[in-house]
Amino acid sequence: MNINIVQHNVITNNPEENLKWILEEIEKPQAEESLLTVFPACTLCGYPLFGSVAYTDIQKRAQAALQECIQHSEHRAFLIGMPLQIQDKGLCNAIVFVQNNAIRAIVTKKYLAPDEQKYFVRGEGVQIVNYQGQQIAIGFYEDLKELSKNHNEQPDIVICCGCNIFDYKKPYSIRYRMHKIVENLNASLVFVNRIGAEGPYLFAGGSMALNAAGSLLCQFPYFEEHSQNVDLQLLSSCEDEKPEVVELVYKALLMGIREYFAKNHLQRAVLGLSGGIDSALVCALAAAALGPENVHGILMPSQYSTDHSVKDAEDLARNLGVEYHIVPIAECFEAFKHTMKPVFGDRPEDVTEENMQARIRGTILMSYANKFGAIVLNTTNKSEAAMGYGTLYGDSCGAISVIGDLYKTEVYELSQWINRNGELIPTNSITKAPSAELRPGQKDSDSLPDYELLDAILNLHIEEQLSFDEIVEEGYDPDVVREVLRKVKINEWKRLQFAQQLKVSSMTFGLDRRVPIS
Repeated sequence: MNINIVQHNVITNNPEENLKWILEEIEKPQAEESLLTVFPACTLCGYPLFGSVAYTDIQKRAQAALQECIQHSEHRAFLIGMPLQIQDKGLCNAIVFVQNNAIRAIVTKKYLAPDEQKYFVRGEGVQIVNYQGQQIAIGFYEDLKELSKNHNEQPDIVICCGCNIFDYKKPYSIRYRMHKIVENLNASLVFVNRIGAEGPYLFAGGSMALNAAGSLLCQFPYFEEHSQNVDLQLLSSCEDEKPEVVELVYKALLMGIREYFAKNHLQRAVLGLSGGIDSALVCALAAAALGPENVHGILMPSQYSTDHSVKDAEDLARNLGVEYHIVPIAECFEAFKHTMKPVFGDRPEDVTEENMQARIRGTILMSYANKFGAIVLNTTNKSEAAMGYGTLYGDSCGAISVIGDLYKTEVYELSQWINRNGELIPTNSITKAPSAELRPGQKDSDSLPDYELLDAILNLHIEEQLSFDEIVEEGYDPDVVREVLRKVKINEWKRLQFAQQLKVSSMTFGLDRRVPIS
């Protein structure tokens, strides 16, 4: 059976724009030559829709787009995903099987994500349709577990319509799961997934097809639009390419930046360049995603900044072709202290003055953004966010956090990968001891454990969800673990006010990991 697989980007809450490329796809010769064209789940309106799907306006617009698709379906058959009101049931997340100007079947999602449960009713799950003499099981990715049980009918083909949110472990787990379904059912399989982004949520693509023997017939590229016909009866297999995780993360972050700006009709980005590794990595990613001409760096040295920090930041900007300004903050900092002198009296300087510098820098960045119509990119990493190591309304400012889902050790790994063919990020930014440079001789290690140790504990606690006792049983020092977990707990309130992070892990702050603040 010849199936046309379409891996495409989707514009959320815009069925009219999505309809245009859908119609273009079903009019292509390869769609005419195939028996069935399959699109990702949620094709017409995007995902996640959150509360917008509750409005009848978007439902009616999606229904109108579906009717337009049906009118263009003569001598064609395709699967298309959308929110659909089902009579006597309610609003469902649905896959509609359209054939020859009519609806052939409607498959409704059964296993809903927590956010979906607020707006969709539970559907019927996987449905088997007899088409062209083949028993075709059609379902959402989350519903396919039903097929591992003793299903009433034995399918010849499984079609999985996905809208799977990316994390760096998922591409390989998806592939393993698809192989297991084929192995258990002795059926050929098509998995179709979208690309693109919706705010912090990224979609990788990676669509694939397997024959009944488990041979990989095609593997679509990650983070690229692609469509292709595949004959499920073929016996020969294609080369199974598995990109490195670090490469997937790089492409995911590029796409996340690019999509955030494009879909919100933005063009220019600004960020603070400290000479450190975090801002250097974010600048390199932004320049690659948006073009260096659309990225502006601001160097904001204080009396505590080292000469090499300014030089490292300037070297980075020159390497990337990014324009920058140097805006010293020492004079402004002294003015702030003078202004607060009647209030503070003779109290000694402490973290208050350190935070004052960070907030001055945040004000400078936001002022540039307002004046030039730019968006501030946040440069905080996941290790810092976990420990509350940052200043609220200072270095926490920004519209979107580019590396907020990467631990510091992962920041180093990605930076070194970017430099694999030549130095873009200055070597000194990678090798020098991290510092916020808010007091003389300050180093991150004054307040935090070594990042290798810290990130190992954080990963066990956040991703693996291990408790204090369980982490100590892994061989870590109880005093260090206790202090790390204490700081993670007491800084939840700060993270709740943080910019949304581009999601690349399985446990992103604010999206996956939500805990009480008191």
